[in-house]
Amino acid sequence: MYQYHKWLRSFHAVARTGSFTQAALFLSLGQPTVSEQVTALERKFAVELFHRRGRNTVLTDAGQQLYAITQGIFGQEDEALQLLQSFHQKKKGLVRIGAVSPPIAMSLTYELMRRHPEIEVGTSFTTEAETLERLYNFDIDVAILALTDVDRRLHTQLYQTHPIVAVVRSDHPWVTQQSVDLREVEGQALVLREQGSRTRQLVENACQVKGIALNCVMQLNSREAIVHSIAQGIGIGFVSAVEYAELPGTRAIRFAGDPLHIDYFLCCLAVRRNRALIADLFNTRPGADPPRSEATQATDPATKPD
Repeated sequence: MYQYHKWLRSFHAVARTGSFTQAALFLSLGQPTVSEQVTALERKFAVELFHRRGRNTVLTDAGQQLYAITQGIFGQEDEALQLLQSFHQKKKGLVRIGAVSPPIAMSLTYELMRRHPEIEVGTSFTTEAETLERLYNFDIDVAILALTDVDRRLHTQLYQTHPIVAVVRSDHPWVTQQSVDLREVEGQALVLREQGSRTRQLVENACQVKGIALNCVMQLNSREAIVHSIAQGIGIGFVSAVEYAELPGTRAIRFAGDPLHIDYFLCCLAVRRNRALIADLFNTRPGADPPRSEATQATDPATKPD
């Protein structure tokens, strides 16, 4: 079994990094050693795990099935080492949160730190695809995402819902109105997120239903870049209300009746749903007080009547 473990470790590293060279660096081994171990695994079980095309290494169907299993095996090994390291650092645990939205993630981070001050919390921000990949690789423990499709490998729970608003320059005619009808978007020069953005999908779908033609003059892969382009007068854009960071020269405008909403989901791997810290995150609600002893409640000024 020890021999198989070494072979599987090399296979997993190649599958994860996409090349034998990067896998060797990842494992601190020589590239010939990694190649020999993967080849030994293929020969032992008469299976082809990779298509080798020059410098490109692509998983076969069999390789993809095996990688789905080794993600759990070596992900849990990493988790065990992180736990041991947290003991060494006098911490009682480590939770790593990944997200596409800093405001949403930081509210969850704050709640977790408030409830468990003894826990180390790490928060990182990447695209939805990158965040999901990190979740599958056990690089993060939970993710907050505006999911379009739910993978059966995930356990998900609706976390928060926020309206989508328009962002305009401060000299735009809409700034004198409390709200605007969605139909007024037609004819406006629009600065949109890249294709695949959940916000863009929701805007396009709602406008298509109402027969509203969209005039996209620019697309950007960053909400911050969109707001800056709006300040320069390039057009108007759309963001989740919670993600709008006011920039001088811009204003957020709500749509009448809030016809556009975006849902944010808390996600973890289904196999890890019952881990204590992860389970606590799923039970956390923003603003909910952590459990306290009767003695603490009696002496806490916050529990006294006004």
